Amino acid sequence: MTKPIILNAAELPEWTRAELNTHFSVLELPKQPDDAAAFLREHGRTIRGIALRKTKIDTAFLDLVPELEVISSYSAGLDNVDVAAVKARGIKIENTSHILAEDVANTALLLALAVTRDLVEADRFVRAGAWTEKAAFPLGRSLSKMKVGIVGFGTIGSAVARRLQALGSTVSYFGPNRKPVDLPYFDDVTRLAADSDMLILACPLSDATHHLVDARVIDALGPQGYIVNIARGPVIDEQALVAAFAADKLAGAALDVFEHEPSVPEAFIQDRRLVLAPHIGSGTEETRRGMAEHVVDALARHFGIAGPRPNA
Repeated sequence: MTKPIILNAAELPEWTRAELNTHFSVLELPKQPDDAAAFLREHGRTIRGIALRKTKIDTAFLDLVPELEVISSYSAGLDNVDVAAVKARGIKIENTSHILAEDVANTALLLALAVTRDLVEADRFVRAGAWTEKAAFPLGRSLSKMKVGIVGFGTIGSAVARRLQALGSTVSYFGPNRKPVDLPYFDDVTRLAADSDMLILACPLSDATHHLVDARVIDALGPQGYIVNIARGPVIDEQALVAAFAADKLAGAALDVFEHEPSVPEAFIQDRRLVLAPHIGSGTEETRRGMAEHVVDALARHFGIAGPRPNA
């Protein structure tokens, strides 16, 4: 039986690539854009599936793969994919949001606690020998006593909410649609910010959410407010955030993602009120393996191939 031809347009672990080669005829997309376009013009009509990570999928790309049936993305976010164009052509999209949700939610909680309890500075305080009988570390804020607004209430946002509720936080949320949950819903992010002590960003990046958190939202959150971002960097207007800290309009922020990562504004690096992480939301061995496995499994299911994890 002829194996389905798929395109590997992702940097994946070697064992994942080996699994793909076991079940499919795999074409490797060249990394240089000009080479990739030429490659697709030659081979694109044979491609029925794509293993995806960061490669941009737009209408020009889709025009070169007219027999494409399914895209299996390693990431949760699909901001590199023209989703409307893909769906209009009847192409199935699979991503890994349900796999990475728990660890990303754990990271959100980690960052929320770190910024409200000033954990990074507390570590430095001890290491510097500043902890003495006469020198106590400054008091932090209680996340359990806070009103926390979650921006985006999909798989990840709801996982964040469960953790916050277990701590005793008062949780509400913003999104394009009300969800079947017993939590206050806001259809305007500025009003959510005005009603919250902290905003946790867990929404996908799209035209609608690009710079969603701008100067107006930051002002509504207020000088005692906090922001945690485990979504995508451009959801926040970084220049507005820099300006807000310069004017003491926020108490703190904890950011796992940045607008132009891996570049981080020098103002963030120098400001002790920010906790910074290098996009590690899903960064555990277990979750990253599960994400890679799902890339293979989703393609195998689509083509009716018995894979190594039939119950995955």
